[in-house]
Amino acid sequence: MGKRKAEDADGGDPMPSDGAPTVGQQTSFIKNKVVRSMRYQKLKHEKNKKKKAERKKREKELARAEDLGLEPPLKKVPKTIENTREADVTMVQPDDEEVAAEEDQDEFAEHFKSVRPPKVLLTTCYKPSGLMFKFISEMLEVLPAAVYYKRQGFPLKKIVEYAKNREFTDLMVFNEDRKNINGMLLIHLPDGPTAQFRLSNLVLSKDIKGHGRASTHKPELILNNFDTRLGHRVGRMFASLFSQDPNFRGRRAVTFHNQRDFIFFRHHRYIFEEKDQKERGKKEKSKVVKARLQELGPRFSLRLVSLQKGTFDSKGGEFEWVHKPDMDTSRRKFHL
Repeated sequence: MGKRKAEDADGGDPMPSDGAPTVGQQTSFIKNKVVRSMRYQKLKHEKNKKKKAERKKREKELARAEDLGLEPPLKKVPKTIENTREADVTMVQPDDEEVAAEEDQDEFAEHFKSVRPPKVLLTTCYKPSGLMFKFISEMLEVLPAAVYYKRQGFPLKKIVEYAKNREFTDLMVFNEDRKNINGMLLIHLPDGPTAQFRLSNLVLSKDIKGHGRASTHKPELILNNFDTRLGHRVGRMFASLFSQDPNFRGRRAVTFHNQRDFIFFRHHRYIFEEKDQKERGKKEKSKVVKARLQELGPRFSLRLVSLQKGTFDSKGGEFEWVHKPDMDTSRRKFHL
């Protein structure tokens, strides 16, 4: 039982909102399998019966409040891994003047002041497959300021110098192993930093049901849940790939959504459609404008592996942050 408690405290499922032990915790100490199973079923039945009664009570209170024109009762907020995350001293508040002063002088400051517009160079590993070329062509649609250069056997340090001399602002290198695209290296030029990501769950546009085709308009950028100092830095790296003056007429939106240190990339177009809607109590239908999202693709997930100061240096580079296995001691501890 002590082991079970330790698992629940470190990385198990969130405890119930009332703090009471779960059904599994109440029966885990019973050694006899048959008795334990019967006891578990009985407790589970009682718990479901209680929840059903509470749900009916809430529904009655809600209906009564609507009839009397009163404010509905507050809904209970369920405990999730996100809202029970461990406290992090590096969390950034919106009015943090110290962080704002640092970001005003960091490597990305010129981009956010619109002094240095983005110019991105895309390249690949040494022997890219046909899948990689399809992926690169879609990333060129996502990034209007990007151009593709063939690797041609050049080492990465020479490519970095080449990009610096031609005033590129960023370098993106995609890696694949056995026709599986599994990595991305993002280098901000000329002075870094360099971020290495593990790439997974890639889905190209042609495999997305009902996908659209991207236009040449500059997209809007949405960054979600990059809340720590490290998260702010990574978010600013992504933001430096896109222009600060998006064309809203194109209705394109690129999203980097961070959830539990996994960064989900999505590319959408929002569409306004006029539809007929029948109002309650009326026979005639009225015209209503509704908005919906159409995914353009591609979609993939990223996981930060390391963040290095300066440009790429595999031997003498100084790292700001490196992911290590012993960091994953709790499911409620996040770094971004």
